[in-house]
Amino acid sequence: MIIIGLDPGLNNTGWGIVDFQSGRLSFVAAGVIKPSSDLPMADRLKGLFAGILRVLEEYQPHTAAVEETFVNTNPRSALILGQARGIALMTPAFYGIPVAEYAANTVKKAVVGAGHADKTQVQAMIRLLLPTSGTQGADAADALAVAICHSHFAKTANRWKAG
Repeated sequence: MIIIGLDPGLNNTGWGIVDFQSGRLSFVAAGVIKPSSDLPMADRLKGLFAGILRVLEEYQPHTAAVEETFVNTNPRSALILGQARGIALMTPAFYGIPVAEYAANTVKKAVVGAGHADKTQVQAMIRLLLPTSGTQGADAADALAVAICHSHFAKTANRWKAG
């Protein structure tokens, strides 16, 4: 099963693709979509949509997972981030791919073992769990972590379906 993980952001949306077969994870690809901050909001969101769509078309994932955002200080930032998150949720759905959502603490706990791990800890675990991924930036590493988290939960859900 090919899984895409998305870490939404208006300036940087991380994406990561893993292949989960027979209980084993392997790295496929990762990167960051960066719409120009000089563009109007609608064009930036359009750029996110187009970037995610390109990744979906290239890698043909079977399922998608998106990190829920946690912002508690600036309501305006939360609203702007919510728009990017909407694009991250809608694009795979538009493409016909099932989409799951995971809280940041759930993702960190699934990958690092601690729900309040920092970005450097997540990056270190990504290098350990997916050695062929090399050193990824924080956004791509977070997206890979979301995909890994989904592989854990998808495996359990499939077992429950099987009876």
